[in-house]
Amino acid sequence: MTPSALAQWCDNYLQADAFKDYCPNGLQVDADAPIHKIVTGVTATQNLIDAAISEQADAILVHHGYFWKGEDQPLVGMKGKRIRSLLQNNISLLAYHLPLDAHPVIGNNATLAQLLSLEITGALYPEDNYPVGNIAQCEPTSIEDFIARVTTQLQRTPTHIAAGNKLITKVGLCTGGAQDMIEQAAKMGCQLYISGEISERTTHAARELGIDYLACGHHATERGGIKALGELIAQTHGVQVRFIDDPNPA
Repeated sequence: MTPSALAQWCDNYLQADAFKDYCPNGLQVDADAPIHKIVTGVTATQNLIDAAISEQADAILVHHGYFWKGEDQPLVGMKGKRIRSLLQNNISLLAYHLPLDAHPVIGNNATLAQLLSLEITGALYPEDNYPVGNIAQCEPTSIEDFIARVTTQLQRTPTHIAAGNKLITKVGLCTGGAQDMIEQAAKMGCQLYISGEISERTTHAARELGIDYLACGHHATERGGIKALGELIAQTHGVQVRFIDDPNPA
């Protein structure tokens, strides 16, 4: 399939046009070569590009691509090297940010919820038609057991800000850098809020709002969506797809 055909399919499946995002979703670098093999990953790092070159891939599909709002436009330095590596090796780059966070089946929130045995029941902000944050229910679980579950499933120990909730049944979640949604999670009656990152202010918010917080890692919470999207593309289009993890402690 062509890069534009793959992008069109992903655009439609993820309803990319419904989102106002911080970056362009879809085909970001067009190498204009037929796609037989795809490498997927969380972020389009040089490590991931080098791995794709070794795999002789024709395209890279990621959650975090390039050309963010406020980003310098000249293709120089690190950014220039990445783009050169793609074009010199005939590798196209596709990226999906908020559409991949929000998809109700293969999105980052959906796959994280499934991994942690949570059932998504609604939007963190009820007025959102395409919510990037969700509310979920779980069987009554102690905070200690919940932390152990996260540690096992994400292969990292989360940072826990305790607020005194011993039993968890209602959880707010938004993967990645969504720590500031903690106040909304508290308003919606959640005992626990899960995201990827933590800021200095998050600690105070959790304690004062009475809601426990788990910072589980931006990268760790966003592996699921891009992996699931790649697996779906492989099943639907018959191309080879390989997920490659470029570990990141953040």
